[in-house]
Amino acid sequence: MLPWRRSLRAFAAALLITGALTLTPAATASAAPAAAVSSSGWNDYSCKPSAAHPRPVVLVHGTFGNSIDNWLVLAPYLVKRGYCVYSLDYGQLPGVPLFNGLGPIDKSAEQLDGFVDKVLASTGAAKADLVGHSQGGMMPRYYLKFLGGAQKVNALVGLAPDNHGTTLLGFTKLLPYFPGIEDLLTTKTPGLADQMAGSPFLTKLNEGGDTVPGVRYTVIATKYDEVVTPYRTQFLNGPDVHNVTLQDLCPVDLSEHVAIGILDRVAHHEVANALDPAHATPSTCLS
Repeated sequence: MLPWRRSLRAFAAALLITGALTLTPAATASAAPAAAVSSSGWNDYSCKPSAAHPRPVVLVHGTFGNSIDNWLVLAPYLVKRGYCVYSLDYGQLPGVPLFNGLGPIDKSAEQLDGFVDKVLASTGAAKADLVGHSQGGMMPRYYLKFLGGAQKVNALVGLAPDNHGTTLLGFTKLLPYFPGIEDLLTTKTPGLADQMAGSPFLTKLNEGGDTVPGVRYTVIATKYDEVVTPYRTQFLNGPDVHNVTLQDLCPVDLSEHVAIGILDRVAHHEVANALDPAHATPSTCLS
């Protein structure tokens, strides 16, 4: 795609999202304890899940992301709906500040394991729900499959997850969003190597099936994804799987790989539906 067309698409997506944010009233959190709506928003370890939302939500950032920047919209969105929300940093490389998700993914999954244990101990909940963007939607599957996570997790929601890998070309298309990161592509970054289509890590992860029993899976993808392509490779096969294409919900939504996780209100409404399917409402362009 020509650069000016990609910029126009991103600008149009931002306009659409801004309009949705303006036109859609925020849900109340009257059912949640006051601690769930603290001034700090999320990562409030005094939060106790409500009867309406009995499981804490753990947010898992993507490659080059971190526990704050990736969730500046979605975390407050969920907090306002009465959830106890937490986010972690994982996959750090020595001497590389801010940009995470670059270490070996099996080790990142171990970090997620410890973080979920911390959240469950703090909240007293038996299980958590996981929401991840990009690598953060794929990496938890290793935790579920090989580290006993299926016993501690009710649902995994992936926003543009690279479940079956991507290419180096896909990663280079993230560079404009993360100034200063380009040099890392020429250094040792096992987290990138693990995400390459056909890597030993992904072969092991997907061997014997995409899912594990007892966990509900939702994948939310955009057909304009320029990083994980073809976008349908993000989808999972198996029981208790719900695969969603954003444009089936809002045909004029132009969000690409970054925007679907960070900004897109329609995608975030679909996350809320996945976390509470008993009270799901239709996702539209004005969700």
